[in-house]
Amino acid sequence: MEDAVRIVGRRKEREITFHASGEALVEGARFTADLRRLPGAGSTFIPKGVYRFRTHEEADRQRRECLAAGMAVLALERSRR
Repeated sequence: MEDAVRIVGRRKEREITFHASGEALVEGARFTADLRRLPGAGSTFIPKGVYRFRTHEEADRQRRECLAAGMAVLALERSRR
């Protein structure tokens, strides 16, 4: 049995052009504003600084730990509301 393709919404994909339209600029600004309203927006949960890692695995571990800690903070804030 094949899965049917379901189309949701009416937004048309914009053509890539050399000169951006004002309409596309407004749409992009609106999208950015919407993203900033999401919980945790504007934060990577990684403290500022210069990090040097010996391996990619070590860097990934630090990223995961910071992300988990940041998500825990967001969850705690939500539970207090």
